[in-house]
Amino acid sequence: MASKATSIDIAYRAGVSQSTVSRALRNSPLVNLETRQRIQAIAKEMNYKVDKNASNLRTQNSHTLALLICEDPTNDDSMINPFFLSMLGSITRATAQQGYDLLVSFQQLSSDWHADYEDSNKADGIILLGYGDYMDYAHKLEKLLAQNTHFVIWGAEHNNKSVLSIGCDNHQGGVIATEHMLAQGRKHIAFLGDSSSHSPEFRDRYLGHCEALKAQQIKPNKQLQFDAISTESSGFDAANALLDKGIAFDAIFAASDLIAIGALRALKKRGVNVPSDVAIIGYDDIPVASFANPSLTTIKQNTQLAGEILVESLLKLIRGQDVSPMLIPTNLVVRHSCGATSD
Repeated sequence: MASKATSIDIAYRAGVSQSTVSRALRNSPLVNLETRQRIQAIAKEMNYKVDKNASNLRTQNSHTLALLICEDPTNDDSMINPFFLSMLGSITRATAQQGYDLLVSFQQLSSDWHADYEDSNKADGIILLGYGDYMDYAHKLEKLLAQNTHFVIWGAEHNNKSVLSIGCDNHQGGVIATEHMLAQGRKHIAFLGDSSSHSPEFRDRYLGHCEALKAQQIKPNKQLQFDAISTESSGFDAANALLDKGIAFDAIFAASDLIAIGALRALKKRGVNVPSDVAIIGYDDIPVASFANPSLTTIKQNTQLAGEILVESLLKLIRGQDVSPMLIPTNLVVRHSCGATSD
């Protein structure tokens, strides 16, 4: 019985070193394309099969990526933002398509989630999704950088250019949402969501909202902005606070669909009709948005594309390839909550 071909055999046939063979079979950019293709052709001809266990031991690669999800604080720990579930599905598929396993961990904001996933060989790199108060989160990112951990975050672009971020164009989304409200004749638009540096994604949506107002010579009214985290209960409370304020408004731009759905509930309880009295638009296009009553107009984030880009970017980072932060365009999904539909 003929012995199995080894990487040494391939190296001898190709006239290169064994390390070059290993790199070529991993599609490393450190080996030029012509040499890579020649080595891969020889390996195929010799019916060479990579011993993944032995390869992992030699390279100290786990061939696993870690997805750490940090949720906003809620009263019910079993509740997970549906947007994160959509992202989880797309990241899982994208990881599998790249031939990697995915380690998923849900983290409390107070926990030591920047622990040594990569140093302990649990994962070759980390995708970070969700962060609550960004000021605390940013401090932990600095620790990851100090540990030379390969990681990519979903969200707003970080001030430290060493942090690789992939996110939705939240500013553009804020502009689109507000322009749609204005096109429906709404002039007094409230914003429900934190507009401070503690929540940079919501802040960028708010800044886009303000830009669209100013473009129509409408001065943004800070008294129509109410803080809310991405939960229905927070949206409910913020909408009630808005109503209690007694300032006239004819529309609400909610920084997330969960906030918008909570606001819908509050308005209905207070006898305010949507959309004839007040129009509402959300953000994310979570599945339940289309089943709300009335169905929710929203800004859609492309979670499928986001998952693919997050995984591809992290793998490039791991392989030492050039990679840059990226913003993904948003799309308006028109339903009944704004008084106009695409039907």
